[in-house]
Amino acid sequence: MLKRIKRILIANRGEIAVRAIRSIRELGGESVAVYSEGDKNSIHKDLADISICIGGPQASQSYLNIPAILSAVDLVHADAIYPGYGFLAENPNFAAICEKSNIKFIGPSSSTLRLTGDKAAAREAAKKAMVPIIPGSPPVNELKDALEIASKIGYPVLIKAAAGGGGRGMRVAHNPQELTRLLPLAQREAESSFGDKTVYIEKFIENPKHIEIQILADEHGNVIHLGERECSVQRRHQKLIEESPSPFIDDNIRKEMGEAAIRFAKAVNFTGAGTVEFIVDKDKNFYFIEMNGRIQVEHPVTEMVTDVDIVSWQLKIADGQKLTLYQDDVKINGHAIEFRINAEDPQTFTPSPGRIEKLYLPGGYGVRVDTHIYQGYQIPPYYDSLIAKLIVWGKTREEAISRAKRALSEFKIEGLKTTIPFHLQILEHKEFLKGTYTTSLVDREFLK
Repeated sequence: MLKRIKRILIANRGEIAVRAIRSIRELGGESVAVYSEGDKNSIHKDLADISICIGGPQASQSYLNIPAILSAVDLVHADAIYPGYGFLAENPNFAAICEKSNIKFIGPSSSTLRLTGDKAAAREAAKKAMVPIIPGSPPVNELKDALEIASKIGYPVLIKAAAGGGGRGMRVAHNPQELTRLLPLAQREAESSFGDKTVYIEKFIENPKHIEIQILADEHGNVIHLGERECSVQRRHQKLIEESPSPFIDDNIRKEMGEAAIRFAKAVNFTGAGTVEFIVDKDKNFYFIEMNGRIQVEHPVTEMVTDVDIVSWQLKIADGQKLTLYQDDVKINGHAIEFRINAEDPQTFTPSPGRIEKLYLPGGYGVRVDTHIYQGYQIPPYYDSLIAKLIVWGKTREEAISRAKRALSEFKIEGLKTTIPFHLQILEHKEFLKGTYTTSLVDREFLK
């Protein structure tokens, strides 16, 4: 149960807001939902103990509107803010304002977020913590510097936004001519998306695996990991399917990656729930990418195989409580897979907002659905297209895949297009079935 913080404002929407409301209630707290005019029919505002409209439908008018969110905190006398993922979840300035205002930000400190959000600084922190990093550069602004660095590293190289994420401000150059053409494009996209055109150059690992380690760290210096998640089914760097454990790595690599993630978390004074992300090459060499200082969309995968409630631990850690789990307590049981159900055309991945005319949710043993949708709900066009997450568990990977096929075939959403047919296609693909798939699978096989 919560001891210090009692009333928590959820600065988010959709399924993660619903999840937070449930965990807060189970721990004896009160939840405050904020919502935009575009979310006036959203279920999270009705499930919370208190709900407040904070602005117009655009995210900039509401979920990214810091003064409006802080006014809501003052209005209801909230003790803490739960940021979820996206929006302000990793905004160090927002976290700093909360700290100065004596509002508990449920996540790492502003200084940690500032460090982990700067990819170049995070690379240096990883290097000092003896975490393997991809050969790369300090921040780059001039083309001549980029060309010189790339010639030393060797092509192909990856141009990445220093303050970025989600694949924005990222380009692959296979030769000096491509680097000359793509560098200004990446800089413009970085400035447009993040307000900072700074980029850096690193060696591009072709056809890697994307594997991440889930971290829990309390405010008393205790840090553990909850194993890994394989996130290699991606469309242009956007994750679509995640599973745990990875079918690719072995116990020795798993142990090394977990220990490396803990070293990094300690090096940046991390607290809360976060994820240290790696890419892994065909020879099972792993390299640090970044740390996400927030809950991940795919956290239920880890919960299903560890029986650890990650969101509740986020709240308890923010409440000042010590972890009661030790690393030896963490056991991986069975196999779990998560499918992101997006309101998108399954062939082109273009958004498909609309009214849900009919809805059947799958169920049964080993099936979990995290969602905020309901029959008759009008999906607003202003936000991310994620409308549900289907998570399945099985004693083995084969059983989990079989259960996933059954559950996806039961999942009926009529009135708009969704990515359910795409997921069923992936489950028949030989590379996925073998576990040999890489981050190139979707772009190579499904976006021709």
